[in-house]
Amino acid sequence: MFRRTAPSTKGRNFLHVIKLVSPFIAVVVLQAAIAGFSLEVMSSVRAYVAGEAMWSRSQKNAVYFLNLYLRSGEAGQFAQYQTSLAVPIGDEFARWALEREPVDVEAARIGFLQGGNHPDDVPGLIWLFRYFSQVSFLQEAIREWAATDPMLLELSVFGEVIRSELKNGPIADGGRLNFLSSRLSDLNSQFTGHANRFSTVLGEGSRAIKLVLTGVNIATAATLILLLIWHTRRLVLQRQAFEDALHAEKERLAFQASHDWLTGLANRRAFEARLQSELDGAGKGPLSLILLDLDQFKSVNDSCGHLAGDRLLCQISRLLQQDRRPHDLVARLGGDEFGLILPQCAPYDALDIAERLRRSLELFNFAWDDRCFAITASIGVTCIADRNTTLEEAMRRADAACYRAKEKGRNRVQVDNGRPDVVVVPSRQREIIAARG
Repeated sequence: MFRRTAPSTKGRNFLHVIKLVSPFIAVVVLQAAIAGFSLEVMSSVRAYVAGEAMWSRSQKNAVYFLNLYLRSGEAGQFAQYQTSLAVPIGDEFARWALEREPVDVEAARIGFLQGGNHPDDVPGLIWLFRYFSQVSFLQEAIREWAATDPMLLELSVFGEVIRSELKNGPIADGGRLNFLSSRLSDLNSQFTGHANRFSTVLGEGSRAIKLVLTGVNIATAATLILLLIWHTRRLVLQRQAFEDALHAEKERLAFQASHDWLTGLANRRAFEARLQSELDGAGKGPLSLILLDLDQFKSVNDSCGHLAGDRLLCQISRLLQQDRRPHDLVARLGGDEFGLILPQCAPYDALDIAERLRRSLELFNFAWDDRCFAITASIGVTCIADRNTTLEEAMRRADAACYRAKEKGRNRVQVDNGRPDVVVVPSRQREIIAARG
């Protein structure tokens, strides 16, 4: 059993940790994904810019070598023209492969490689074209690129025408030679114009993408910071709530340890601790102690049940707390026994308090299930002038007075003043006894 509990606890702790850090992990992963996406986009755009440079240079070389071939008729120059022309033709072939449905990725890869692009750049070229060709700047750049297709076709045909005319030897007609050379120059200018606009659009798009992606990265970084602040604050609040709950719980192990669970009064432990503190000199002036036993509690408990007995004890507890001073202590010592500690209370004041309590209980009627019970109490009072008196001695004297009150017929106050054979009866009780005859 214990072997199963440990992994389960570790598993719960692990899941709790994951739950705490999961928002940070999510934002960090998002930040990494955006950063990776940014790098991929910028790398692909850079590859197109580099490809355009090679494409533009190759078409210029093709025009240059074809022009040389036109004037010299050397086969080597025509071969160089063909080699240079293969670069923009390869790029054109790749674009066609990406524009058809379905996309021919392999043909596009072969075309970009023929166009002189680095093998590592080819996947990015294909990815950017396939998924972002409808983005405004890339769409415009592709439009400029496609506009060179007729010129590229004309340059290819032009080369074959020139080679055909040179089979019979150099072109002797000066006008024809100038026309062909002029047309090559026009093609070169047109190529250059589209290539420049292609490069310009890509550059502007690249800068725009950089700004957007930088903003997105800043936004996600700010989100991460805000999340960190929020999560830290949440942890602080949780910790504070935990500490408050722990403090409240401790105040509740402490309250329960020193208070009676039923009535909420101090229990015997707290009562004796307070009495010991008073005897040790924590208070000044005379100290009085009252012990009180209910006379009819057993009959209520036996005839009506424990629930009625508990209700009676709670009502008696509230009655005993009435008119008490802030520094007085009322406690339930157990069962139907209650105690009062009255610091700075002279003997006759203590007797007066005890008599008023006895009278209040005598006038109190407990009702339960259409039955009424008269409640009285036997009360013992002891007044302690000598603070060298021990706790056991003080409790013994008060308990003995309470016991003598029961022996004398209950519903009375019995005083212990250090001389057990002397009974002190307060004036109010004497008046009541006299009235009864």
